[in-house]
Amino acid sequence: MKKTLTQYLVEQQRQNNLIPSEVRLLIEVIARACKTIGHHVGKGALGGVLGSLGSENVQGEVQKKLDVISNEILLEANEWGGQLAAIASEEMETIHRIPNPYPKGEYLLLFDPLDGSSNIDVNVSIGTIFSILKAPSDITGREATEQDFLQPGAKQVAAGYAVYGPQTILVLTVGNGVVSFTLDRELGSWVLTQENIQIPADTKEFAINMSNMRHWDEPIVNYVQDCLAGSTGPRGKDFNMRWVASMVADVHRILSRGGVFLYPWDKREPNKPGKLRLMYEANPMSMIVEQAGGAAVDTTNRILDIQPTELHQRVSVILGSKNEVEKVQSYFK
Repeated sequence: MKKTLTQYLVEQQRQNNLIPSEVRLLIEVIARACKTIGHHVGKGALGGVLGSLGSENVQGEVQKKLDVISNEILLEANEWGGQLAAIASEEMETIHRIPNPYPKGEYLLLFDPLDGSSNIDVNVSIGTIFSILKAPSDITGREATEQDFLQPGAKQVAAGYAVYGPQTILVLTVGNGVVSFTLDRELGSWVLTQENIQIPADTKEFAINMSNMRHWDEPIVNYVQDCLAGSTGPRGKDFNMRWVASMVADVHRILSRGGVFLYPWDKREPNKPGKLRLMYEANPMSMIVEQAGGAAVDTTNRILDIQPTELHQRVSVILGSKNEVEKVQSYFK
């Protein structure tokens, strides 16, 4: 008999004592919400969910209909269960406190409700990314604040993502390696399909948006040019380049077969350290990648060690196969 998400989480709670029952329930609720989002994504034009709303989110990005729908699904699913003190979303300017009629818990949830929005209308894989933190111990008896969320990624209790592609897949870590579940659409259940996922330490594949090359910092230009030089160049091997423009899809490929993902600082917005959000994208993905034996840095520092100073903080991201990430780092020294 195949193991379900619930069975896996109960094992992590009972046998390994890794997660309390509140976190188990919280992950199950998130997974149910991801099923609902996947259903809407799958309907596409039939469900009237394609296209833009014309509004912008707090990041100044045009919101797609599915961005807003996914955000609402995750909020409504998670606010009443009693596990959370507050929620933060990439789509919302500030935190969402648990409404008064509902009990409040000891955990904080952060999410990017629909990663890779530019791919929605062209039927390319997109996803949901989430991160769970323990609220400060004095959370009982007071309202949650943005400050409560400003914890380094190393403090995450669990992290995961769902990818809505040919299969709907949920990838999860509770700090005991990385596992993957596939949605059995006939039964409606998440079935464990991969355990102890490991990213190969070496790779011949990099993922970056090459159209931005003229804006990059010199170390990134040098690294990519050395890769492009192939077997006759300084790297001594031929590289492939991949770029989906959906972090979930790019990271999922790296988890499956290795590679390095780069989204560096560039000169167009010199005051911002990067494009990706530390709290909603970089931290949860870095936890997953590290738990799978990979590495994740902001060019020089481990991403999970960064102390956040604001809710929507941005960061440069280089993650994936451990030896290749270290190679990219060496170009900055």
